[in-house]
Amino acid sequence: MKRFTLCLIGLLPLATLSAAGKSRPNILFFLVDDMGTTDTSVRFLETPDGRPIDAPLNSRYRTPNMERLAAQGRMFTNAHAYSVCTPTRASLMSGKEAPRLHITTWTHPQQVIDTGNIEKNGITGPAWRMEGLDVSLPTLPRLLSQNGYRTIHCGKAHFGPTATPAGDPKNIGFQVNIGGGGIGAPGSYWGTKNFSAAWRNGGHEWDIPGLEKYHGQDVFLTEVLTRELCGSLEKTVRDGKPFFAYMAHYAVHAPFEADARFAENHPDLKGADLAFATLVEGMDKSLGDLLDKLNQLGVAENTLVIFYSDNGSDGPLNLPLRSKKGSRFEGGSRVPMIAAWAKPNPRNELQKALPIAPGSRDGSMIVPADFMPTLLAVTGTPVPKNTPVDGRDFSPALCGKPEDATKGFLVHFPHGKHTNVLFSTWKEGAYKLIYQYETREWSLFDTRTDIGEKNDLLKSDPKRAMELARHMLAHMDAIGAQFPIDKASGAQVKPDIKPIEALLEKP
Repeated sequence: MKRFTLCLIGLLPLATLSAAGKSRPNILFFLVDDMGTTDTSVRFLETPDGRPIDAPLNSRYRTPNMERLAAQGRMFTNAHAYSVCTPTRASLMSGKEAPRLHITTWTHPQQVIDTGNIEKNGITGPAWRMEGLDVSLPTLPRLLSQNGYRTIHCGKAHFGPTATPAGDPKNIGFQVNIGGGGIGAPGSYWGTKNFSAAWRNGGHEWDIPGLEKYHGQDVFLTEVLTRELCGSLEKTVRDGKPFFAYMAHYAVHAPFEADARFAENHPDLKGADLAFATLVEGMDKSLGDLLDKLNQLGVAENTLVIFYSDNGSDGPLNLPLRSKKGSRFEGGSRVPMIAAWAKPNPRNELQKALPIAPGSRDGSMIVPADFMPTLLAVTGTPVPKNTPVDGRDFSPALCGKPEDATKGFLVHFPHGKHTNVLFSTWKEGAYKLIYQYETREWSLFDTRTDIGEKNDLLKSDPKRAMELARHMLAHMDAIGAQFPIDKASGAQVKPDIKPIEALLEKP
């Protein structure tokens, strides 16, 4: 059996795998919705010298299975996503940056509608791709299925409205779809309410598709999805197929409805805080149940698990990070991430080829577009040559080789109707540059020493701000980013560097 080139050699790229089914790892991609960096008992945040920070919320939440996974593998303490959901999901599936895709805000659950419509000070949003992901792209699940993998989607899709091709996960290459459609949140988590908002006069726009057999039952959506995926994994293993299982929970997104299984564990909480804590704990139980299922099926040693979130928290503020989902600050884009083998065994041939040190931490910046080239590499699936892939293969970082510290990440939100509006941010190394289109204001933060983004360095370090601004503008042009529009002239409104130039001219 052929093997990877050992990552620990470091000087050589990771080799592809042979075509034999048993020589390739299974992938469980566990994506949580709206989970912030401190919505867990696992300590992801760090001091400038790399010591874990005890954030206020870390002691609130019970996530023993996240702790289990982190102890088995590698925590990524500088993982980022876009500040809202559909851009992250589209980027993850395509390997392209969301601004290149022109999917820069969330898509409507049913129709092609501008969910980011705005007019402020004569500025409006661009005509972005409201129909969602282009299903003709060589997506991650499509490429994996062509390479012999069974591709299973479970939970929230939200790649585009239900009325469009992207509304069906099977149209982007998933062979199995459990509960996924155009909706970005469940009408309800409660089976007694048929997973619908109709009981509270919210209509049927957010109904979960395909779970009718659970309607009327006293069962929580997170548990239902876990049961269904476990059943699909059983069949896949029986059929002798390698798998890419994409468990994309609706949790911990609103509506904040309590999972009664865990309410007694939080006697000091009530209302939305109690509901959110139970959503977190139910998500964590699902992770543990899936790890146990992989063990039971005898495939845990050959299964690589990736844990990730699609954007920052929409629950309690993830202090010391600033703000939340939909914002221009780290609370909107910084997310938890773990990579581990479901059952570590250093003698396992696949794990020899991709050794992940138990209990390790890594400060490499990982972003949504990186997952496709990385998972293609570790499964021996060729990267498509007929379309650009923006992400980088971070498999060497899994084995302890740090990523390039100069890598940049653009969060571009030329829209309205969220926590913040009309902004772009550029993260490069420790520094983060922010531009607000409505006011033409720039901000600069050192997120390593100032994790809460309280100390704006623009006036004290305009030279660095200009350097980052030029990098950001060049990158925007390179990927064809769309800009807000001046309503009067119809012209694009690009970031204006004159305010930084004025600071540089001051004696």
